[in-house]
Amino acid sequence: CDTADRDALAALLDTVPTDHPLTAVIHTAGVLDDGTIDTLTPQRLDTVLRPKADTAWHLHELTRDTDLAAFVLYSSAAGILGNAGQANYAAANTFLDALAAHRHTQGLPATSLAWGLWDQASTMTGQLDETALARLARTGVTALTSADGLARFDAALGLRQPVSVAMGLDQATLAERAQAGLLDPLFSALVRQARPRPQARAAARSASGGAGEVSLADRLAPLSAQERRKRLAELVGEHVAAVLGHSSADSVGADRLFQSLGFDSLSAVELRNRLGAATGQRLTPTLIFDHPTPGALTAHLDELLAPAERDVFAGIVSELDLVQDALGSTEPSAAAVVRLTARLHDFLLRLEEHGGSGPASDDEGSAERISVATDDEIFDLIDNELGIA
Repeated sequence: CDTADRDALAALLDTVPTDHPLTAVIHTAGVLDDGTIDTLTPQRLDTVLRPKADTAWHLHELTRDTDLAAFVLYSSAAGILGNAGQANYAAANTFLDALAAHRHTQGLPATSLAWGLWDQASTMTGQLDETALARLARTGVTALTSADGLARFDAALGLRQPVSVAMGLDQATLAERAQAGLLDPLFSALVRQARPRPQARAAARSASGGAGEVSLADRLAPLSAQERRKRLAELVGEHVAAVLGHSSADSVGADRLFQSLGFDSLSAVELRNRLGAATGQRLTPTLIFDHPTPGALTAHLDELLAPAERDVFAGIVSELDLVQDALGSTEPSAAAVVRLTARLHDFLLRLEEHGGSGPASDDEGSAERISVATDDEIFDLIDNELGIA
């Protein structure tokens, strides 16, 4: 039976005998189609939403008038934590949580269990390799045994609240992440000393150029181009190794494709997040697909973080604009006019020295006239051009 088909589901429920009536509904559908947000299509959304959200809503409507002791929805912590690469899955499970809350407002039984990782092999966990499991472990998530899961199931039913999160957590890892300033705020109440170390907070602020801290871009600015590129290559290698669970970056070659290193869409998002935090830059979700090797990624970061060349003459022009504004609103003394004229004269001569031998422009003609003008002619020029009487 296609439970997402309302008519088919209604026909199935009609087969329940009256002498053994339906007393509980447990909706356990679990379907994945992971991918970064830019790769999600309507079809990929439907693959996940239809069996989870559509079926749950049909069950809600078709059993609304049935005297149920329990209405249990198997949701996922992905809807609460927002797992990388699981936007469609998170949306579907958030719908289940919202449906449970909706039923509670109507006085109907409902429990949405937002499950974490289970250690039992299934189609849901079969795609998790050692790298993915190591990534989860670094966040403090541990796998539930079957006994743990059943105990949490019973506990959630006894709580009689619409949504419960049932997942395994390593308190020691959470504490370490808290001290490093990396703990998810949702877990902060679970750790006694969740306040990060001062140096951890400083590191987090400095990456984004927080007040009183030196940003990565500022630290790289005084370096030569070669040294800056070397530092960025080390940074990329360090984070690539961390995402892959390697103890060092020795195996991360600059020209190796991220795909050959073992990256998937989820690890790609994790690397993007780590480098974004380290550099203080807003990096795209397709970062490693646009720059498919550590070397190419290093070059991209170098472009983003290289110090911009200063246009000193733009500042001079701005200052001259201020002088012109001042002359239009204030009458200078004769001595000030002489000093200003002398400085402008010297300035124009220096510009001529750097101007080459191109055809003379109106500005160059003005410079030549000033260089041979008498004092009276200069005062007349200032009077005519700048409006000084």
